[in-house]
Amino acid sequence: MTEKAEKAYKFYGWEHATVPAVTGEYPGIHTPQDLYAALSEIWCADTCAPRMRADWSAENKTLGQCSITAFLAQDIFGGKVCGILRPGGNYHCYNVVGDCVFDLTSEQFGNEVLNYEDNPEQLREVHFAKEEKRLRYEKLKEELKKWRRQVYD
Repeated sequence: MTEKAEKAYKFYGWEHATVPAVTGEYPGIHTPQDLYAALSEIWCADTCAPRMRADWSAENKTLGQCSITAFLAQDIFGGKVCGILRPGGNYHCYNVVGDCVFDLTSEQFGNEVLNYEDNPEQLREVHFAKEEKRLRYEKLKEELKKWRRQVYD
């Protein structure tokens, strides 16, 4: 059993999320599992969507992190960001790279089963039209760069 399999990641698609990074901007981040492990140290209330911030906790780190995480994963692995329409009209974002579908923030839904088929592509231009979301994405990127320097320099 590999070290990654022993970690038993909890995000949707972790077992097959082996797509390689298409950028060297984040040394040490080679697969979505690597990104998840790093972000698990970084996600915080400040990167959580403001409407969900009161419910964010260290026990539910992925709450309110979906779009900024999915677009960061797209930067690193390519592919598309797709969205599952949720009650209330918001989209829950996840990644599709070739035949690989993964959702680094799926844990926030507990045992709820989400449908990852035939969902619309999400565009960063639309999501980042909200300045607070763009700023949270930039903060997440910067924190990932800091984490990388601490671990690999």
